[in-house]
Amino acid sequence: MLTSNVTWLDLLCLACIGAFLVKQVLNKNPASYPPGPRGWPLVGNIQAIPRIKPWLTFAEWGKKYGDISHVEILGQHIIVLNSVENAVNMLDKKGTVYSDRPVLPMGGELVGWKSALALFPYGGRLHQSRKNIHQVIGNRAALCVYHPIEEIETRRFLKRVFSNPEQLQAHVRYTAGAIILRISHGYEVKENNDPFIDLADRAMDQFSRSTAPGAFMVDTMPFLANVPEWFPGAGFKRLAREWSKTREDMAAIPYKFVKDQMAAGIATMSFTSNLLEGRTLSAEQDDMVMWSAAGLYSGGADWTASPIYSFFLAMTLFPDVQKKAQAEIDAVVGPDEVFRWSVVGPTGAWISFIVFFNCWAVSTAQLTAIPHRVTEDDIHDGYYIPKGSLVIPNIWFMLNDPRTYANPSQFNPERFLDNNGKDPELEPRTICFGFGRRVCPGLHLADTIVWISTVMSLAVFDISKVVEKGVEITPEVDHTSGTITHLKPFKCSIKPRSAKATALIQQDVNY
Repeated sequence: MLTSNVTWLDLLCLACIGAFLVKQVLNKNPASYPPGPRGWPLVGNIQAIPRIKPWLTFAEWGKKYGDISHVEILGQHIIVLNSVENAVNMLDKKGTVYSDRPVLPMGGELVGWKSALALFPYGGRLHQSRKNIHQVIGNRAALCVYHPIEEIETRRFLKRVFSNPEQLQAHVRYTAGAIILRISHGYEVKENNDPFIDLADRAMDQFSRSTAPGAFMVDTMPFLANVPEWFPGAGFKRLAREWSKTREDMAAIPYKFVKDQMAAGIATMSFTSNLLEGRTLSAEQDDMVMWSAAGLYSGGADWTASPIYSFFLAMTLFPDVQKKAQAEIDAVVGPDEVFRWSVVGPTGAWISFIVFFNCWAVSTAQLTAIPHRVTEDDIHDGYYIPKGSLVIPNIWFMLNDPRTYANPSQFNPERFLDNNGKDPELEPRTICFGFGRRVCPGLHLADTIVWISTVMSLAVFDISKVVEKGVEITPEVDHTSGTITHLKPFKCSIKPRSAKATALIQQDVNY
């Protein structure tokens, strides 16, 4: 029996302290952890992980503690990487050890996103899904067959922007979804309020919210996943049930559309139809194809929409670069052939523009990476990285590191050209799309879509700052927070470059 001066809570606290002390005595690490902010007993650095724009805090850790820093939260070790060298040496060169994904109680388990490519654990299912994607869109040659789709949907995008430039962000997201859906499932979107576009947008918003670090208490205390939905404070269980239904619909409804079209003999070529044609699949294989297509359909739209929207911001902020790029287009294709986008490639300055733009766009859009998880103990650069650690590459800082890029906030494509014997700066494609065996499998597709959108938009539009009441408005580079981040809305002026450009924009576009 407990005395009046001792409660069960007191005993629980004593037990936790005892367990902590025993762990400290018995746990003889082979080396020290990487440096990082000091934590508290038991809870560690639970207050140190920022919920808003964590990449900025991670960058500060890099300046204070070095390119590899460490925190611990309730026993979970987290390693933050602030240099390309360490990211390559750990995530690329030790890919078999550093390619797993964390278990996310809310987003992964309760909502069910562990069935999606982004959260697959390292193993056979991940390999097969990436193999499926590589088989259909794994190289630039394989993507040629989809170029007409990209061109037609981009021309439709130009018409939408011409008619309603103030709705630029909506047009960008809609067009990215239209291109990806046509490629992934052979589905042609409706002009307005398409149900598949809306479904994908809703699913990815819920993915971002359910996997954001620290957003739900169940991620810190996984045992809460077992409480009933009616239990006080268990509203997250209701959300998880609703969001799980969205996730399932996002994968299953477009997949059923393809199967129905194939059964009727009217299916158009797509990623999904290519994987289904002439094959008899087991239930497991069928599920794999469905989620491979869903991964392309959901993730691909974000990986293309964010850079394209960022492009309009870049052109608003850096008009001199815009003029150089437009002059390059005009010189190569001529003013009468602005839509012959594929011949722009041979010019070095234009290539450098696209390379740098893509990576500047990523650095201002996709700022948060899903952590890698370590599958066995490792010693790296003299530091102990225990099994189960989460490793976060701070891609934003790597693309804005002044040690790598001179004046990194400046949009300067010429930094990637040989200049009076000075070597070009680091090729950023090794950073933009992630690292190791978790690098984005659709990177060539994303590159192609951003390329055509950029070229065609610059060919016909002048993009500049808005003037309100005689005052020029300079937009701010700011972002949402979450696993998937986006630029916040900004204002810009978008006008046709000429009467000829207007006529080209207004031409009818059909498949």
